[in-house]
Amino acid sequence: TKMESTSFLLLLCTALSCAFPADTRQKKEGIQLIQTYLENYYNFKKDGESDLIWKNNSPITKKIKEMQDFLGLEVTGKLDSDTLDLIQQPRCGFPDIAGFSTFAGEPKWTKKVLTYRILNYTPDLHPADVNAAIKKAFNVWSSVTPLKFVKEENDLADIMISFAVRGHNDFIPFDGPGGAVAHAYAPGTGFGGDAHFDEDETWTISTEGTNLFYVALHEFGHSLGLFHSKDPEALMYPIYRKFDPSVFPLHQDDINGIQHLYGHTPITYSDQRESSEVKEPDEPKEPALADTCSPDLTFDAVTTFRGEIMFFKDKYFWRKHPSLREVNVVLISSFWPRLPPGVDAAYEVPEKDETVLFKGNEFWVVRGDTILPGYPQKIYALGFPKDVTKIDAAFYNRNKGKIYFFIVDKFWSYNKRSQSMDRKPRQIREAFPGINGKIDAVFQHNDFFYFFHGRKQFEFDPGKKRVTRLLKTNFWFPC
Repeated sequence: TKMESTSFLLLLCTALSCAFPADTRQKKEGIQLIQTYLENYYNFKKDGESDLIWKNNSPITKKIKEMQDFLGLEVTGKLDSDTLDLIQQPRCGFPDIAGFSTFAGEPKWTKKVLTYRILNYTPDLHPADVNAAIKKAFNVWSSVTPLKFVKEENDLADIMISFAVRGHNDFIPFDGPGGAVAHAYAPGTGFGGDAHFDEDETWTISTEGTNLFYVALHEFGHSLGLFHSKDPEALMYPIYRKFDPSVFPLHQDDINGIQHLYGHTPITYSDQRESSEVKEPDEPKEPALADTCSPDLTFDAVTTFRGEIMFFKDKYFWRKHPSLREVNVVLISSFWPRLPPGVDAAYEVPEKDETVLFKGNEFWVVRGDTILPGYPQKIYALGFPKDVTKIDAAFYNRNKGKIYFFIVDKFWSYNKRSQSMDRKPRQIREAFPGINGKIDAVFQHNDFFYFFHGRKQFEFDPGKKRVTRLLKTNFWFPC
């Protein structure tokens, strides 16, 4: 199904004065203006001329009162000057909903690192200014959530951004200068999350014209799953106000809405260092975090996870996107409350959006922060003999459709298609020349396998069947 779209609407009509203009032409324009506004944003349906009779309980009077109440105006039911002034201001084209609100069904992204791509550029601005405005808009949302945004240059991205005129192949044509200036789609596949900007507008990075950063910030709110707010101070309020660069653009209402969907900003590794310096000595302390820049760093398990890499150690795991410097640390118990600390091994099956975690002779299958029903199960259900009591490391080789389980100096191969385990294990050094002894952790990134052994990490090329680089365990961290 097609995602709902969002449009900024500029109602450029002849200025109307006083409560109800005496001039017949102005009176007709006023009636037409309010009727169109109510039809577009308050579900007013005009069945006949009787619906436009101005009485206390007439359909149009009731709708005007509903609109005035939502927009914070004095509720008169009349087309007074304040009402006329407000409905002529630029605004977003979706109907109005009270409070911070999300789309029906609360669609949201299930991953924390989202990609975006700018397909083309407006000639109104230098491309560098467009890049900066878009990046700044994403950074604002990133500052209050765990979400991170990575710019793609060539590949398909989660949020595709483009400038277009009139019809542009999404069934919602633009209307030339001064009408709808942009629209965006709620999270999902296809058009989901995409944002389109009307090239017939004059885009600026100043307080004049149509400020790209401010419009994009509102639109990306919709791209992330937010609808409209009743709070006139909120960014997601439907009336488009003049951009004020001196004010932080998000109101608490916007922050409450986005954190309702995605949670709060996680602690970063740099935050850990700062907070540990000012912590009072009598405060209860969590178990000490391993220093990710220590030369003695080792990991219990490593796996990919929805485009990120997860590094497990004791009660914690670090989340790191390969394209970002920032590292987020999370308590395992806060992410998966039913999971014991000290994960032995983990691997991801991306096409099923499933991650498998091992501890002792049990395993759990998770999707995001949810443990799937029916788990934990015993590892013997996979075909291991009873003398196997724990898994040292595991990864899913998506090129061959096999899962490799490493135990001491051997590994078992599990065929995902036939759901059967090899009869007997093989020596690690035979299949992976240069990798010797017990493996602490392993994962696949791009076309390489990364094996962790003590304080060392080996980059292995499966095509050439050889180790291509010897790395430190903290290679992935900003040390």
